[in-house]
Amino acid sequence: MSGSYRKLVRFISTVMVLILTQSSCGRGAADVREDSPRDGSVKILATIFPEYDWVREILGGQASDVQVDLLVDSGADLHSYQPSVKDIMDIASCDLFIYVGGESDSWVDETLEQTDRPGREVLSLLEVLGDAAKEEETVEGMETHGENDSHGAEYDEHVWLSLKNAGIFCGAIAEKLAEIDPDHGEVYRENAKVYQGKLSSLDRQYQDVVDAAPQKLILFGDRFPFRYLVDDYGLSYYAAFAGCSAESEVSFQTVAFLAEKVDEKNLSSVLVIKGGDQKIAETICQNTRSGNEKILVIDSLQSTTGEEIQQGAAYLPIMEENLNVLKAALE
Repeated sequence: MSGSYRKLVRFISTVMVLILTQSSCGRGAADVREDSPRDGSVKILATIFPEYDWVREILGGQASDVQVDLLVDSGADLHSYQPSVKDIMDIASCDLFIYVGGESDSWVDETLEQTDRPGREVLSLLEVLGDAAKEEETVEGMETHGENDSHGAEYDEHVWLSLKNAGIFCGAIAEKLAEIDPDHGEVYRENAKVYQGKLSSLDRQYQDVVDAAPQKLILFGDRFPFRYLVDDYGLSYYAAFAGCSAESEVSFQTVAFLAEKVDEKNLSSVLVIKGGDQKIAETICQNTRSGNEKILVIDSLQSTTGEEIQQGAAYLPIMEENLNVLKAALE
């Protein structure tokens, strides 16, 4: 974050704190939290679509009494996102702020500090995961992620792509909602329990597909945000870039290495992320012996738009479709 941007964040945040302080004069944190559910003023803000959809599932019938907003709903890449003035104002005024907490969210700490106010709850997915969070890795043949060399190891932020993690996060979200709205706390916990059952069922389906697959390797001609998912089911992978890489240019050596692996492992497909450029995958396929491998598109849920949400996009159906893609890739 640049120095000028930090100054803007501080200025906007200070103004918002003053406004919020004046508007809540004479009310303590407990008063704000207790009054919110009754007057419909509970506001929940999530940075990415999976968090947003989990909240909707856990709220269930209470969704009409609580406002849930998605911060990044334009399909923007989480890794290059910077908050607007409106975003900062929304963070300052919400009752629960849910974010991932990785390197891409480096702007969050200062924003939260500058907009701190009584009664606001904060939930970081990486903090919930704790020691189970994984460091981003570079596998053989992958373009190096230069930023790691100067900043040290980064945690892999794509924690939502593990169904096992999703169950953990939903439990944590339910507890936060129960703190904010204790009158419906048991409803939130029960809704979370039902949804966790659906997550566990799909998790077992993933394991069954992998167990039955003739081989356990996938290859990406793209960034690779699925580290948590492949580790859940004992899969191996090759990829052009690490999951949080900002690079877009690939070397001839990387293309040649990945094409050779397609031939060596007799792979029938090369995977790419939804919304990404397929040129690298196409180049890999053009350099294999057969040249007729399929390019399969899998959704990392990083670029879900508001329009897609209005059309019914939801975490579980997307992960179900990802299972179909994975099954095809393992054939």
